[in-house]
Amino acid sequence: MDQDYQPYCMADPSFYDAMHSEDTAGESFATAARPLPKGWTLHPQDDWLVVNPPVRQAIPAQGWKIHASATMDNADRVLDAVWDYCVPRGISFKFLRSSSALLARVAKYAPRGFAGKLVTVYPENDEACEKILTELGDQLVGEPSPYILSDLRWGKGPLFVRYGAFSTRYMVDDTGVVVEAMADPEGNLVPDRRDPVFRVPPWVTLPAFLEPHLEARNSVSLTDLPYTIEQVLHFSNGGGIYSGTDNRTGERVVLKEARPHAGLDSWRHDAVRRLEREHETLVRLAGIPGIPKVHDLFWVGEHRFFAMEHVEGDVLGKAITLRYPLIDPTATPEKYASFTSWAMDIHRQISETIAGVHERGIVYGDLHLFNIVVREDDTIALLDYEVASPVEEATRPGLNNPGFAPPRDVNGFDIDDYALACLKFAIFLPMTNLLGLHRLKARHFTEIITEHFPVSREYLLPAQDMIVPPDTPHLPSPRLEPDPARWPSLRDDLVRAIRASATPERDDRLFPGDPQQFGVGGLGLAYGAAGVLYAMDVTGGGRVEEYERWLVSHATNPPTGTRLGLYDGLHGAAFTLAHLGYRQEALDVVDIFLKENWETVGHDLKAGVSGFGLNLLHLADSTGEPALRGAAHRAAELVAAAQVPEESSAEYPVSGSGQPWVGLFRGRSGAALFLVRTYDETGDVAFLDAAAEALRFDLRRCITRDNGTIEVNEGWRTMPYLDGGSAGIGMVLDEYLRRRHDEQFAEAAAAVARTARSEMYILTGLLTGRAGMLLYLAGRSADPANDPDVARQVRNLAWHALPYGDGMAFPGNALLRLSMDLATGTAGVLLALGAALHDQPVHAPLLAPTRDAVARPGEPPQTPTPAGVGQ
Repeated sequence: MDQDYQPYCMADPSFYDAMHSEDTAGESFATAARPLPKGWTLHPQDDWLVVNPPVRQAIPAQGWKIHASATMDNADRVLDAVWDYCVPRGISFKFLRSSSALLARVAKYAPRGFAGKLVTVYPENDEACEKILTELGDQLVGEPSPYILSDLRWGKGPLFVRYGAFSTRYMVDDTGVVVEAMADPEGNLVPDRRDPVFRVPPWVTLPAFLEPHLEARNSVSLTDLPYTIEQVLHFSNGGGIYSGTDNRTGERVVLKEARPHAGLDSWRHDAVRRLEREHETLVRLAGIPGIPKVHDLFWVGEHRFFAMEHVEGDVLGKAITLRYPLIDPTATPEKYASFTSWAMDIHRQISETIAGVHERGIVYGDLHLFNIVVREDDTIALLDYEVASPVEEATRPGLNNPGFAPPRDVNGFDIDDYALACLKFAIFLPMTNLLGLHRLKARHFTEIITEHFPVSREYLLPAQDMIVPPDTPHLPSPRLEPDPARWPSLRDDLVRAIRASATPERDDRLFPGDPQQFGVGGLGLAYGAAGVLYAMDVTGGGRVEEYERWLVSHATNPPTGTRLGLYDGLHGAAFTLAHLGYRQEALDVVDIFLKENWETVGHDLKAGVSGFGLNLLHLADSTGEPALRGAAHRAAELVAAAQVPEESSAEYPVSGSGQPWVGLFRGRSGAALFLVRTYDETGDVAFLDAAAEALRFDLRRCITRDNGTIEVNEGWRTMPYLDGGSAGIGMVLDEYLRRRHDEQFAEAAAAVARTARSEMYILTGLLTGRAGMLLYLAGRSADPANDPDVARQVRNLAWHALPYGDGMAFPGNALLRLSMDLATGTAGVLLALGAALHDQPVHAPLLAPTRDAVARPGEPPQTPTPAGVGQ
């Protein structure tokens, strides 16, 4: 399960949502209803309630802040103690609004950097910090709590301390990502990291009163263990998993760590309880083929550890990917037959192992693609027994993978039998997360698998009937036909779903989408209202005055923290407002942007200067405002100056993993697109030269496969998509080649075109899925409605289609919830289908291809008009 998305699955069964309101966070803590002295205020801030005195103390912009942690059982008691201490003394503080919000912070897949924080207290200075820690700490000593990994613990209670920002400021880090910031002594902004490790900034001296607590923290050591830890395999809020060696025998082992009161599941069992259950279960299952051997169970400080056999091999999810014919456009019938034989044998082995587990009276409870290891000899082993239980106790596990989790009324051995049914589908079509949204999708999966693999319907029917009982009313599977005559009906299905999801009564978002909308704001093109309204309008889906009023109101009065970018913030809102005819309002939004220190932001297209520049050029053309053109040219100078030839390096270049991101939206290809447009505007060939440097930088981080396809290399995976993958680079290569020939670029562009012909993409979104591949293919096709590659992607979008609100909707990233946004969800699918089928040109915002600037070898480039900036 994707760790970044799990916390946003707790509030709503259909859409990603945050615990930011009474509607989503549930009943508030009783403390929130306590009366305040005259003049005091209590106001909501995301999932916090902020408590301030009538005259706030002189709180610095940054310093040592105090956090209080708590368990689900003592949270009310800790909150009352903090309230009773802070209010009489006029100290500002904030606390999570509800027990549901706290559970989201202590759950297994809560972000580790801030997990466990229940209260934040803001001292005036170091002296006040020591006084609060001492006095409040004495009152709370002995209260159990999860450890806040980013902080230093004070004594034996639930108080912690960390140096960081008190007021919210932002900066762009070395990889181009917008992060929260604080200032160094010279006033320069530096990242205020919320990493799960205690750090003191280099210019800060640890106060003497904290030194004994740092010494106590550092006194816990692993040096006396009979094991050597060699590598981190996985982290969650519940603890880590490490590979290592048993120093006594030389045997390779896996060490699992559990933190007390942390990593809670839906039964509110913590990681220590589950780890001890796992040890007990493995002892009981010893000797069954495919079950790892058990070693030691021991404590290190407050953390519980368990050592077990290290099983060599790939997890089943990776083993499938390495063999999977649906992602290879050149796969032969023999490759499909070979994969099918392998897949059936793997499922047989897993079924036999589960049967052996059942014979010992145990329900495994957590079968999915990443808890199964395939060894080099194609035998299997099962990992992770933390939710296993005796059959007489087996109900729906407190942790589960949504793509394999049974309905709530399933218990006993049927829990594993249901997961085995899902696994039979997942090996051939690894998108069973959709079954958690719509179990009837299993019938559609049967049709897809039997159409593409040499698998009989009879092989799949028992699994299908386990997921969807045979007496369940039959509904026809969705069909998307590449027929312009059927386009209006298809478009209306999507628009009905989008409109059914709208929440104009909310201030944080108008349409549900990716969780990123809660971090960057709900206004922009990628995740916010601007993208959805644009997609509806350009595809003929209509306009809604109430929705447009919402965008005008919120964009012209943006909340604190709203991003500036083209696809993630205010520039996108300005673009859509201008597109919809709100010229003055669009200029008002740009004025807000121009007052910011925008030149210091990163250079990417999604959130940075390249996106700013594209929109400024576009608005300068459409409004005639000369100041906008001047700002666009300044943006181009900044971006061009950064495109210097890359120095040779022994470092293996990849996208991400601490290195710069690659691609159209996050990498230098987006900068290249802006530079090409600036060349169109100015005729200055230096901008075209800079664009070439940017493209070569990104291409160096791509891998060309034996089948002639090309993808971006992220080190641990490769990506074909529009956002950070090869398709986005391909769009810019095509634009460059229309102006100047380059043999390397021409070969890469042809390889990208082959990459976009795959049958299978695990996601559907415009930026990171099949919709983006469709947009790319439609944009470079002379006749999209009759292009077989376009037709294939249109038809296969049906694989993910789900019913919603008397219409058709699509899941977002991770396939755990529906999304209506442009980047990841239904609006993006709507736009891509419009590019293929609508009777008027449809393009992503400012990504319209220019078709009048084709350069051939030996011929001078042709310069298109400024209208090439796009629609």
